[in-house]
Amino acid sequence: MTAPDPAPDPDGLGPFLAHRAEMIGLAYRMTGSLAQAEDVAQDAFLRWRAADRAAVRDARSVLLTIAARLCLDQLRSARARREHYVGVWLPEPVIDDDAAPQEAALARRQDLSVAILLALQRLSPVERAIVILHDVFDLPFAEIAPMVGRSATACRKAAGRARARLLDTPMLDTTTPDTAELDTAGAARLTDAFYRAVQQGDVDTLRTLLAEDAVAYTDGGGLRPAALNPIRGRAKLLRLFAGLAARKPGPAKLLYRGLVNALPGYVTQEADGLPQSTALEWRNEGRGSRIATIYIVRNPQKLGHLAAMTPIP
Repeated sequence: MTAPDPAPDPDGLGPFLAHRAEMIGLAYRMTGSLAQAEDVAQDAFLRWRAADRAAVRDARSVLLTIAARLCLDQLRSARARREHYVGVWLPEPVIDDDAAPQEAALARRQDLSVAILLALQRLSPVERAIVILHDVFDLPFAEIAPMVGRSATACRKAAGRARARLLDTPMLDTTTPDTAELDTAGAARLTDAFYRAVQQGDVDTLRTLLAEDAVAYTDGGGLRPAALNPIRGRAKLLRLFAGLAARKPGPAKLLYRGLVNALPGYVTQEADGLPQSTALEWRNEGRGSRIATIYIVRNPQKLGHLAAMTPIP
């Protein structure tokens, strides 16, 4: 008995769907924007559908190549916009939630921490593409070379220089924290303690949770109140959180608690009705763990994918 013929796929939808998650993951790491990443995947499908697919031997490589080229085009046009961004720029938050549409961007999520994404943003677009395609998605330099207009040897050298910069260059003028290895229960317990203390303005508890040199980055994009520069030091952060709690009409509603960009964190609905994401980097200090870095995204243009969440009972 002969096997039935495969179902016709004139648009090449099957291979595209098989690799869509990786394309979104690539584009998110390249741009720091989930919305742009999903647009890149859609544009890649249109180009894939119009291509001569009969000659394609490795659909994954071709689709990632298309996505990378689209990202490079976007980044060249986006550079001027980034230069005029109001305040601190942070990547759009992605949460570890299988039900969320942005779950596709979390494939190979081990390199999605905010510090790593910020470090990648310090590379040139071409360097970023080479490192991500080779180190994250395992494409050989020989396949990367044509899409960036360099030889395989030049790509290998560029990747080496870029890796050195990722290791040696401070993230946003601060040293990358020695992030504590917390188990799931420990991370949830400490994150809950921080959330409650912030909502209540509990300075005593916050003092025990924050490292002395803790720093907070807040991204409002000029659309919601946020600090224009990093807030450094436990003393300044204690004053900040105490002042915010005193001015709030009530505690924010908790929408999500779990991993935010592979870090312990949560999403809240604030008094203005809009969501806000908070991600925490913990550092081992003596016998315990303290918060070294706080990443807060308030820019509503980066939180649209979280707006439909309902409060946790």
